[in-house]
Amino acid sequence: MIEFSLLGAFLVGLMGAAHCFGMCGGLVGLFSNSIPTAPGRNFLSHQLGFLLSYNLGRITSYAFAGALVGGSSAMLGQLFAIDNYLILLRVLAGVMMILTGLYIAKIWFLIAKIEGLGKYVWRYISPLTQRFSRIQHKREALMAGMIWGWLPCGLVYSTLTWSVAAGNALEGALIMLCFGLGTLPALLSAGFAAKALANLVQKKAVRLASGGLLILFGIQTLYIAIMQLS
Repeated sequence: MIEFSLLGAFLVGLMGAAHCFGMCGGLVGLFSNSIPTAPGRNFLSHQLGFLLSYNLGRITSYAFAGALVGGSSAMLGQLFAIDNYLILLRVLAGVMMILTGLYIAKIWFLIAKIEGLGKYVWRYISPLTQRFSRIQHKREALMAGMIWGWLPCGLVYSTLTWSVAAGNALEGALIMLCFGLGTLPALLSAGFAAKALANLVQKKAVRLASGGLLILFGIQTLYIAIMQLS
């Protein structure tokens, strides 16, 4: 199952590009504008260094969250000796894969509504962003990116359910790491490249193929879980 989850998580990040642009495009622009100038240095490499630091921080937060929920589910299962709890979590993960596939295919948008649940947590985290409004060093960009990683996002929450079902911290972290890597092309691209990527993932055939593949992953996950229950 972990192979399906890793590939599926990467695909969600990659094909969620349009969602990424909508959720984080303004934030990326803000971060880009806050990058200090460096006379005498190559502009593109200087910008890229800071943007990579932002995104490394963001993906680190994703991996930490995946490890946290994956490890917690394993610990709770051992602590309370719940029979078949991991199988039931895999059923949940399969359902969330299917819902995410429907979202990417633009058939049903329930996943987007889940983002509202994270606004309560973001209310307490967002004030920290003010401390990084003037980025001067890459380590500050890294810290800002780690805060950015907790921005409410339905796709992140959906993928986190797969980390819960993984049943251990390492696999939970790997799933979220693959998701984060999948988002990199969208959040590192700029100008024409960003528009080209957005246009590509919006093509009906691409959306349906990617969403359909995720739905198949979800059905496969449900099938394995149901067979284990029987």
